[in-house]
Amino acid sequence: MLSVFTPHLGLHPLSARSTMIRFWKEHSTMASVDEMVLDNRGKELTEQELPEILSLLPSLAGKRVLDLGAGIGRFTSHLLTSADHVMAVDFMESFIEKNRQENGHHSNAAFLQADVTKLEFPTNSYDVIFSNWLLMYLSDEELERLVEKMLGWLAPGGFLFFRESCNHQSGNCKRDFNPTLYRTQAQYSHLITSAQWTEPEGQQKFGFDVVLTKKVQTYVKIMNIHNQICWLLEKVPRSKVIQGGFNTFQQFLDNRQYTQRGILLYEKMFGAGYVSTGGLTTTKEFVDLLNLKPGQKVLDVGCGIGGGNFYMAKTFGVEVLGLDLSENMIEIAMERAIDEKLPMVHFEVADATKCSFEEGSFDVIYSRDTILYIDDKLALFKRFHSWLRPGGQLLISDYCCGEKPWTPSFQEYVQQRGYILYTVKQYGEVIEEAGFCSVRAEDRTAQLIRVIQTELDRADAIKGEFIKEFSEEDYLAIVNRWSNKLQCCDAGDHRWGLFYATKH
Repeated sequence: MLSVFTPHLGLHPLSARSTMIRFWKEHSTMASVDEMVLDNRGKELTEQELPEILSLLPSLAGKRVLDLGAGIGRFTSHLLTSADHVMAVDFMESFIEKNRQENGHHSNAAFLQADVTKLEFPTNSYDVIFSNWLLMYLSDEELERLVEKMLGWLAPGGFLFFRESCNHQSGNCKRDFNPTLYRTQAQYSHLITSAQWTEPEGQQKFGFDVVLTKKVQTYVKIMNIHNQICWLLEKVPRSKVIQGGFNTFQQFLDNRQYTQRGILLYEKMFGAGYVSTGGLTTTKEFVDLLNLKPGQKVLDVGCGIGGGNFYMAKTFGVEVLGLDLSENMIEIAMERAIDEKLPMVHFEVADATKCSFEEGSFDVIYSRDTILYIDDKLALFKRFHSWLRPGGQLLISDYCCGEKPWTPSFQEYVQQRGYILYTVKQYGEVIEEAGFCSVRAEDRTAQLIRVIQTELDRADAIKGEFIKEFSEEDYLAIVNRWSNKLQCCDAGDHRWGLFYATKH
């Protein structure tokens, strides 16, 4: 792991705390909002970002909340209105005193001036930990220790929310020196989800799973800055190791299934912007079934690198939110979204089985070949049903299977990929059980066979270009994989389903 301070300041890690204290003493003389955000537009930014940030939190009703790096209480006062108890912690005395002055009249508030690296709380003390611009002032080593502590402080099923400046500085406040560590989004995600904590009196291990990761849109709209990132994570048991030795399914996706290189390989096969069967051709065909209207809101679950999202926004004038659990996918999608200049297209790293939206948030929920990873499909489809408006449409294409027993090769393929497959008929029945009506479940395996053959023909035609861009080994691996899919389809094991349904 990279040393935090050496590349930036030439400091030994032991001097990190004193350096950070010096930095914040220089920026805490007034205990003002501008100092909190290190920008002279502090009031404007706060007014717009407060409701945005608070909307991402889980319900705080009856919850015990730890507000870490609480500062002068920009968020503390709002947390206090919902939570059963809030402990506000900051290591700058002037900040915590200003917070106490503003919020000390609340009977459910407590205040503590302390260095977060030396903080201790009993096990299972809190249900939610909230942190805004704190972790970038900790070394990797300090952050790793803190994350382990937070896992202990949180009750099982509890949530950690944090927000950080990534990659570079945002605020316009003059800084004679700046020891802040601007990690990448991927670095934060890796550091947080790699941590584990074991119960003191037992063998149960816990870790963090990502619920969502997204940009703070206030900074995008006001300053055209895309580096303000926030995370919501859930404390979950680490009862088993994901295939390949990974702690989380997200790590499996980004390090095995969808590496940056792997994504570009898929795109070479499926066409620019696409990592799903048939690329633009099937996207056009399936999207046309929805009869989209300008201004409608579409949720794309498993959006990949965003080709379908850009197509829908450009062609039909709809607003699209793309979700994917793969950090690598969303990183590529967001880079391309900046080039596309489409303000109605947004992307978030999110787990659709954990994140939440208000009832009736979308006109359409769309998903291409991604729900095959989900175990409890019924629970997910019930969530979809809730998120759709009355009359809303659901459109899904997904890998399915034939009746068992399967051939050994297909059995091995499914196990290797971690797929949970249903027959086309079973899949449609689960959608209906979730409350949808007018359910159509179509077996599109014949179309899948044609598409795979077309892609193999295209691969052969661009073989030289493919090998030059990647390698002959990559080319053969892709061709063999697609050829094996054809064999599994011919054997009746591998099926492809298209599902359409509506909400009453």
